[in-house]
Amino acid sequence: MGLNRKYRLGELIEQCTDINDNGEYTVADVRGMTITKEVIPTKANVENTDLNNFLIIRPKEFIYNPRTHGKKIGFGFNDSDTSFIISWNNIGFRVKKEAEKFVISEYLFMHFNRLEWDREACYRSWGTSTEVFSWETLCGMEIELPRLENQQKAVDIYNGLKENLVTYESGLEDLKLTCDGFIDDLKKKYVGIKLGKYIMEVDHRNEQSLDISKVRGISTEKKLIDTKANMQGVKLDNYKELKPNQFVYVADTSRRGDKISLALNDTTETYLVSSIYTVFETEYEKLYPSYLLMFLSRPEFDRYARFHSWGSARESFDWSELCKVEIPIPDIKIQQAIADIYSCYIERKRIAEELKKKLKNICSLLLRGALMAGE
Repeated sequence: MGLNRKYRLGELIEQCTDINDNGEYTVADVRGMTITKEVIPTKANVENTDLNNFLIIRPKEFIYNPRTHGKKIGFGFNDSDTSFIISWNNIGFRVKKEAEKFVISEYLFMHFNRLEWDREACYRSWGTSTEVFSWETLCGMEIELPRLENQQKAVDIYNGLKENLVTYESGLEDLKLTCDGFIDDLKKKYVGIKLGKYIMEVDHRNEQSLDISKVRGISTEKKLIDTKANMQGVKLDNYKELKPNQFVYVADTSRRGDKISLALNDTTETYLVSSIYTVFETEYEKLYPSYLLMFLSRPEFDRYARFHSWGSARESFDWSELCKVEIPIPDIKIQQAIADIYSCYIERKRIAEELKKKLKNICSLLLRGALMAGE
């Protein structure tokens, strides 16, 4: 007979009901959560908010947003050694004292930190304009648990991988500070020059007869992405070519919040982009593409472009406005050296994002291994 046992979550967990009624916790202690299951400083403006009704979340306690967000649940786990507070319209809970002999809190979080759980939770949510994943529904869900020692082994492996990621991300932040320092220093040493002197618009319409596999879109994170458009039956004759070291951006800024969709083709492939996008290139010997991307990826540029967008129903940051943007342009060798450091930062950031995805995916594998060990 197997040693694993099934429980309803309601047998294992209870709600956190303590509130900040004595004002012990302040604005600095307010937290939120993400659909990637992380606890983060709140993005809401709570400066003049009454915090007395906010829930207190202590170490090893959980939080979630009962209002679902598409296919994922906003969720978090306090794995720190300090308490914080969250808005009263979220739900906090913890493992019952008597249930600690059956389940480890960190193991339970690994159970929640899986795409499979998100899918089931969203399936069990109800509502019309807003779908809600209620506390009662959470308590009705089932979980199969192995012995505590097998749970602990899975938790130890997960925590070891997470610590490695934290160390890696710490080095990543240092690299970003180095890049920012270089840019600030350049602004002091060199007079800004308008980009129009060194960039040229390009308009080649699929002269290479490229197929649908080469079509790309652009994200506000300044990356080329697989197109999200429905390409069924679309003719590609009018699509623009985007060759290596060329840029592309979307002039329309009204529907993209405070960011500009822009990207550099830093591959050796030629892609296709929509005819409504603007493609341009630099005078390569005087303005290094990766160096320019470094400036165009900064929040300052997004703010500048949004401020200088014009229109009524739709606002646009057109080509003439882009040409007016001023940046310091030092010797090409200096540009390349700084851009190489920035490229290193971007690559390490990409790796960190991949590690985060793998860390999330490994939860399912670790839980499965713990269950198999108990059979």
